[in-house]
Amino acid sequence: MESVGWVSVIPPIVAIGLAIKTRQVYLSLGLFIWLGWTILNDWNPLAGLIQSVDVFVDSVTDPGNARTLLFSALIGAMITLTQASGGMEGFIAWVERRKLAATKRSAGLLTIVVSMSVFLESNFGLLVAGSIARPLFDKCRISREKLSYIIDATCAPKCVLIPLNAWGAYIIGLLAAQGIEEPVALIVSALPLNFYAILAILLSVFVVVRPWDIGPMREAERRVEEEGKVLRDGAEPMVSADVTETKPADHLPRRAINMVAPILAMVASVPMVLWLTGDGNIMAGSGSHAVLWGVIIGLLVAVISYKLQGLMTVKEMTDHGMRGIQGLVPLVIVLALAFTIGATQRALGTGNFLAQAAEAAIHPGFVPAIIFGLACFIAFSTGTSWGTFAIMIPIAIPLFQQLPIHPGLTLAAALGGGIFGDHCSPISDSTIVASMASATDHIDHVRTQLPYALLAAGASLILFLGFGFALLTN
Repeated sequence: MESVGWVSVIPPIVAIGLAIKTRQVYLSLGLFIWLGWTILNDWNPLAGLIQSVDVFVDSVTDPGNARTLLFSALIGAMITLTQASGGMEGFIAWVERRKLAATKRSAGLLTIVVSMSVFLESNFGLLVAGSIARPLFDKCRISREKLSYIIDATCAPKCVLIPLNAWGAYIIGLLAAQGIEEPVALIVSALPLNFYAILAILLSVFVVVRPWDIGPMREAERRVEEEGKVLRDGAEPMVSADVTETKPADHLPRRAINMVAPILAMVASVPMVLWLTGDGNIMAGSGSHAVLWGVIIGLLVAVISYKLQGLMTVKEMTDHGMRGIQGLVPLVIVLALAFTIGATQRALGTGNFLAQAAEAAIHPGFVPAIIFGLACFIAFSTGTSWGTFAIMIPIAIPLFQQLPIHPGLTLAAALGGGIFGDHCSPISDSTIVASMASATDHIDHVRTQLPYALLAAGASLILFLGFGFALLTN
């Protein structure tokens, strides 16, 4: 893939700066797309606008993207139905009786356990963990910003550390394309050396157990503790109040099973569909098919069981479901823009330019740290871990084949840097979904979790530097 040169970094820099400055996510993402295609059309703004619309339409009609968008909308119906049935309140009561989330610490640890358990698909895990944990965090007076940080910090990192999913299959494919004969063995050797993924998860546990609030997170926790506000004044949650504030009728029983059963059906369906679409190989299955059919099956279980129990009429369930879908329209729009940004940055060749610009004659011991730092910058700028893997793995493989550096450490550096960007870039789809799943303001989520992400990245950089010299093969 060619690059348009240094101007390819202008759209991501402008979009990220504008998003942080103005908190206008839609405007920032739209500007990225328009500016990118304006550059590609010889700085013709009208041609850039026309092609931006065309690429947007192509992105949202791509079958895989369309399935993801449909899944994202239907998850709103799942949330409102489980709330309207009394299942959400029943689950909270069940957790309280068993004192599983009686304190801030136990609520946070329960959230981490749930998030880590759903490792088959990253965004799916965010939505499941967020749906379960949000009412518990609100009751324990924990800020929505902390919830979004916890589920985001355990999202992409767990998927790359437990690669029995589409992430693992994708990485294996990239390694095989580079002529690696035993890609699984190489991935396994990289797992204990993926310092960023490991530290991101451990840091989230420490933040929960300690607790340890730094930077903007300290103010968020002070606000909810002293003022009782889980969101700051003026915050714009990534999800409508129709989704987060649906109340069951007074006469309905509060049964935890009415929330747990649909979610379990949804989660259990995902590996089954992955197995079917992968012809018996889960890692080769279609993630977009799996999550879409997972939520469809979960909704069917909810509708049938609620009808059999006489909890709601078909009309009531339809009305609640439609309110949930409508409440997630903002998320669907942002995800559609994020997909279009992916196509735009690929056309610009931003990642390739950054990688080529960093090539220089360096001591082999510095290579893993440099690969990690470069992957961090590319992923943060482009908002995609998979795109960063596709750029950095072809660079990393020849390096450890020609230089006396540890193969697993070099791969871990490329993967860890990609995870950093997926974790904290404001234009990453995972960061966006984390904001939605926790019903918090997107830029508030980015601002409050960034200090933790940078801390883990800084420590990882030091470790990659030290291990880079310690594990030299010659």
